[in-house]
Amino acid sequence: MWDVVLDALLDTLKLFPFLLLLYILIELMEHNTRMGRASAALAGRWAPLLGSATGLVPMCGFSVMAAKLYEKKYLTLGTLLAVFIATSDEAFLVLLVSELPWPDKLVSILAMCGAKLVLGAGVGYAFDLIGKTRSRLLPMPQAEHACDEGRAEEHDHAREEEHVHGAGHDHVRDEGHAEEHDHVCGDHDHEHGEFTVCEHKHGKYGTLSLYLLSPLLHALKVAAFVLLVNLAFGLMFFFIGEENVIGFLQGSGYWYQPLICSALGFVPNCASSVILAEVYAMGGISFGSCFAGLVVNAGLGYLVLFKNVKAWRRTLAICAFMLALGIAVGYAVNGIALLIA
Repeated sequence: MWDVVLDALLDTLKLFPFLLLLYILIELMEHNTRMGRASAALAGRWAPLLGSATGLVPMCGFSVMAAKLYEKKYLTLGTLLAVFIATSDEAFLVLLVSELPWPDKLVSILAMCGAKLVLGAGVGYAFDLIGKTRSRLLPMPQAEHACDEGRAEEHDHAREEEHVHGAGHDHVRDEGHAEEHDHVCGDHDHEHGEFTVCEHKHGKYGTLSLYLLSPLLHALKVAAFVLLVNLAFGLMFFFIGEENVIGFLQGSGYWYQPLICSALGFVPNCASSVILAEVYAMGGISFGSCFAGLVVNAGLGYLVLFKNVKAWRRTLAICAFMLALGIAVGYAVNGIALLIA
């Protein structure tokens, strides 16, 4: 029992640095700093391919970062799916230290990495293309046009009033120069579009709070949520018994394995990817079935999406697509293996 608690704590501690860096990055992006403006690459032409390659790194932190950046609209849906599909948590590390012969290890790991990279990037580009096509075909709502026109008219009126005020009251403008500077600084309207902290307004501690204390609090809240979920699923595996899960997978039958492995891979806990890799290394499930589970497995990324309760329909649609994709590729790979054999 205490091993479960310790494992949940260690998994959460390993994730925490990623969460902290993520929220610092989000603050930099939202305040339009020079570093934050480099975030345009997150939605560029190479984003799905880079996302798929990043997801191959054997840790769940990148799927969590991708989910949060997607929530903040810094990532497209295609890039998010690319990261999720490529993520395998600790499965590759388990295969690396398994008792499989070295040639089988290398072939299995390289084949899974290559297939995940191609599948993730392909799905990512397909969804981004669909999104761009829909945005071109769907007209902007009339209400939004009216809102934009109203804002433009209001902006022109404000500029006209400012011009008249400046012509008649130059001395008032000079006296209020400091206040105007504070306002412009707060709106991030600097000459080069770069946000620079106004020391006379925020001060050193204001900057520290903005770029460190606020991200730290956000990271702690998400870490606490992740810890609770890790404990819940850890206790579930503890009471069910990992041996029982492995035995169930081994006896599930060749054509049922993709279904069961995909469902197991959906569990947002590192234990699911570890079990899939262990059973595959023992010869209990086929390569296609293991691949199906690892395609669905996105680590703790699903938790970040489910944390946004208001977008539950969108999150369920993403989860349903991931499950359907995992099952489909699992059966496809098993079918190809039978044809080749």
